[in-house]
Amino acid sequence: MTEQNHALPDADSFDPSASSLAGRVDKSVMEELLSIRSSIDNIDATLVFLLAERFKATQKVGVLKATHKLPAGDPGRESAQIARLRRLAEEANLDPAFAEKFLNFIISEVIRHHEAIAEDHQASIAKA
Repeated sequence: MTEQNHALPDADSFDPSASSLAGRVDKSVMEELLSIRSSIDNIDATLVFLLAERFKATQKVGVLKATHKLPAGDPGRESAQIARLRRLAEEANLDPAFAEKFLNFIISEVIRHHEAIAEDHQASIAKA
């Protein structure tokens, strides 16, 4: 079995028309596929920027929690958010289980960031 290089291309060299299907399917099918994929690429870019904005906001929460010695996680808030997201997913015809997994991943990353902020905050107090 040969090893494949799965390195991601940098944003400037990304070729949206790159496909292992090129030359193997009818040209009109390929054009339609590329058109749909272009929409997907735009949505993916939007998701990345939205997640960046979300994490900027949660970083502020982490600083506030660290400053006031609050716990990194808030199980009540997390449960309410998961229930809310599941309802939104159902309304949007998205699998609620997928939405919950996605939010659980985000929550775990936020808590990890909050713990790191708290550690940094404590270290800076100790140095002072």
